[in-house]
Amino acid sequence: MSKPYLKQVYLEKVVPELIKSRGYKNIHQVPNLSKIVLNSAFKAEADKGHMAEVVKEITKLSGQKPVITRATKSVANFKVRQGMPLGCMVTLRGPRMWEFLLRLTAVALPMIRDFRGTSNRLDGRGNYSLGISDHTIFPETQADGSQRANIGMDVVIVTTAVNDDEGRELLRLLGMPFRRSSAATEAAAAAPKA
Repeated sequence: MSKPYLKQVYLEKVVPELIKSRGYKNIHQVPNLSKIVLNSAFKAEADKGHMAEVVKEITKLSGQKPVITRATKSVANFKVRQGMPLGCMVTLRGPRMWEFLLRLTAVALPMIRDFRGTSNRLDGRGNYSLGISDHTIFPETQADGSQRANIGMDVVIVTTAVNDDEGRELLRLLGMPFRRSSAATEAAAAAPKA
């Protein structure tokens, strides 16, 4: 089995670029992707049909069956009882992780109407979280009219980077379409026009 395309790009282009720009002494210091976690939640009063539909769509996106997440304790104000299903999640590693990231950055995100890039804020440890409100931006889940509602999800990209700068540069080189920072936008606006 051949390596996923994005992993080949990482090994052939991203690693040498990061070693050159960051001055790493060892190839093992170069940040890498660790895993990608997809998470989607149900309403507390959701029926079994809606839950099954969400699980089916997340399975289509990820290529593996998600785990149902359940409430750990009861909360009366939210009508939640202990053990009630509240969502589903799936953790991608290896080839599925690389294939999903390629589909996300090259196909799905550019399909968003008026897309101007994703936020460039990371969590402080080099990991990136992204919220997607409509799952039909992925081509494998084209709306066929039978779906009752769009399914939203959280995508968490976990890297081995030690800080946000390393993680941001890794994701940028892997094709994540980050929005231009406000400082760069202000500088471009202040520049004299020819």
